[in-house]
Amino acid sequence: MSQSRLTELTWREVRRAGEAGIALLPIGSQEQHAAHLPMGTDTLLAEAVVDRALDLLDRETSPPEIVRLPALPFGHSPHHLFAAAVSLSAATLGAVLDDVLDSLVTSGYRRIMVVNGHGGNDEIMRLAVKRLALRAEVTVAACSYWTLSAGDDTAGRPEVTPGHAGWFETSLMLAAHPGLVRTPVPARAPVDPPPLFDNPPHPGLTVERHGEWERVDGSTDDASGADAGLGGRLLDDRARGLARAIRAFDSASRSAR
Repeated sequence: MSQSRLTELTWREVRRAGEAGIALLPIGSQEQHAAHLPMGTDTLLAEAVVDRALDLLDRETSPPEIVRLPALPFGHSPHHLFAAAVSLSAATLGAVLDDVLDSLVTSGYRRIMVVNGHGGNDEIMRLAVKRLALRAEVTVAACSYWTLSAGDDTAGRPEVTPGHAGWFETSLMLAAHPGLVRTPVPARAPVDPPPLFDNPPHPGLTVERHGEWERVDGSTDDASGADAGLGGRLLDDRARGLARAIRAFDSASRSAR
């Protein structure tokens, strides 16, 4: 096996794994996902993509050594507190990531990868890995799973990817955890004007307006057309993309250790 779970290793095995392996940390959130998806959707999908990617790598000849950490289940979700969320402030999430990453370095790891499942974590995660590389002799990478693709998928809808509790996430959840999707998935009524966070008035702008998430009832787009078959293809595509990213990170970082 090329991969181990941190929770199942002894401390001596952790130390040995750190000499050559990559520590991989999935992070997610606990927040409202409209009326049809569970609070832990972002965590569950990050774990699903990571698990499929590691399974793909394990079938290869000479796969990279990976130590998979338990997923961090809480993220930065203040914009979803209007309904329900368990949210960390940006400062707290940054501090938690700093402590986890520093612990890994102290435990012997010199190569670390963070895989994110929640949009609200993305900037905080990227700042955390930049800070780590400034204070420790490490090579560290970060990504949000939906940004990675094997490049050969035709099932996607870029205009609603990743969205929130919409077609993309619902399709993935129908493939990965169908028993957790409340069906039938209701159609979302059109919202006028459309929310600015999802439709900025000019390319390159990031725009937020107070009360937008509540006004759109917690989702970015209509999920009623979500499909388990397409979701499986999308999930496999992201897993292949992540597997390629891990392989590339392994190759690029071996000489830097």
